[in-house]
Amino acid sequence: MSSVIVPVGLSMGPRFRYVRPPDPTPECYEIHLGDDLVELTEAEAAVWAAAFIDAESHAKLAVNRASLIRLLETAPKPERRAAQIVDDLLNRGLLVEFDPDSNLEPVFRRHKLLPLGQGLGSTPEEPHLHRIGFAGKAAVALPNTVFMQWSFAYLHPNLWEACAYYADDSEHVADGGEPLGFTPASVAGEVAQNLPMIIATSCGFLDPLVGS
Repeated sequence: MSSVIVPVGLSMGPRFRYVRPPDPTPECYEIHLGDDLVELTEAEAAVWAAAFIDAESHAKLAVNRASLIRLLETAPKPERRAAQIVDDLLNRGLLVEFDPDSNLEPVFRRHKLLPLGQGLGSTPEEPHLHRIGFAGKAAVALPNTVFMQWSFAYLHPNLWEACAYYADDSEHVADGGEPLGFTPASVAGEVAQNLPMIIATSCGFLDPLVGS
């Protein structure tokens, strides 16, 4: 599978100047990124936000660098510097690429997964899926392994260690249970398959580790 691309950080919205009369043009757009508030220009913020737009394609793992640039270049207001801005945001850690079928440890060790939205539980028709949404309306449904990572991964130093913790069944086996058969890589792979959709629906966000 080819690499997907997703936004990193949490939007804090536009920041306006303290002037009178009011200036309707934002001074900048702010993104919470690790321990910092990163300032983006209007063009940079539009490119960053465009990486959220197509949740359906994210669910199919079909959003990559090329498709994002194509979306920006063919938008009603085309961004002719799309490729340059995408590369700059990648270099600044505001976008990240990863192959869900590859070794995820390097990327997952550099980020934490933080939950947003509400856990809405499962349904009688789909008890194996746990829904997340807003104001009682589901935006995404996740298998239990991924839902648990969405719920608790932020407690761990990084996303890879969260996956490794979930995969560790030593205590379960010591209590007489059968091995569960998880590995850190298998848990990470399941998370990676769902991560673009979690982020695109604003049900969670990746945050880089400070100093990463």
